[in-house]
Amino acid sequence: MDPALDRGEGLSSKRFWDWFIFPGGIWIALLFAIPLFLVLALSFGHVDDFGRGVYGFSMDNYKDVFDSTYVPVLVRSVGYALATVILCLLVGYPVAYFIARFGGKYRYVLLAALVIPFFVNYLVRTYAWVALLADQGLVNNLLVDWGLTQEPIQMINTPFAVIGGLVYGYIIFMILPLYGSIERMDPSVVEAGKDLYGSPLQTFLHVTLPATQAGILAGCVLVFLPAVGDFVSAQLLGGPDTYMVGNLIQDQFFAASNWPFGSALTVVMMLFLAVWMVFYLRRASKGEAEVL
Repeated sequence: MDPALDRGEGLSSKRFWDWFIFPGGIWIALLFAIPLFLVLALSFGHVDDFGRGVYGFSMDNYKDVFDSTYVPVLVRSVGYALATVILCLLVGYPVAYFIARFGGKYRYVLLAALVIPFFVNYLVRTYAWVALLADQGLVNNLLVDWGLTQEPIQMINTPFAVIGGLVYGYIIFMILPLYGSIERMDPSVVEAGKDLYGSPLQTFLHVTLPATQAGILAGCVLVFLPAVGDFVSAQLLGGPDTYMVGNLIQDQFFAASNWPFGSALTVVMMLFLAVWMVFYLRRASKGEAEVL
């Protein structure tokens, strides 16, 4: 076949697919890139006498982000997100393992039973937790009725309630990658570990866990990224002592009307999350290279 004809067909095919990329590129530019640039530009500005954000070239907002007043909020957000990741992994791994290995013909039904409730709006599901954990909620009423406690136990406005809400909100992002990783694992590898007289725990630690580390890493990233910036759980299930960086950003934009400082907080949080994404992508590419 004529090489010139091949090149012509290749260029024609490339132009054809470029038309499909073009609408998506415009969409990303208008709704992501341009707003992000405006937030970045405003983060160097200040608030004028009328409470309006004014563009500028000052680093004062970034200095304020790391002020002793706000650092505890940043640290708390990371701590809550890490606790959420650990709990999601501890709960989600057995669930994913059971469905992938022992679900049989019902595995897709079990997955659907897990996924369908998460189609309900996150805000509505969090309000359900408020109804469960409130002082006069279902859990406290049952505890009092059964005589396990004389007075309602305070569950709302505690770190445990906030972390519990985060776990419930994002655990599906841990289960699905784990399920995919466990399902793709060759069962003969596990059987080989057993044939070498490995105990169930030893087989799990030295065979199953390393074979599913890609799913573990993906699940941890998918849970951590939204959890660290979440504000709904802390807003509804927590109090002033459990506020996260998402609540702080929300307050700066709406309550305090300090858009430049809110923009600086947003940029810092996005840079922090970008570090996690780069770490994940590097580890994922390294894992693929080892497999190949």
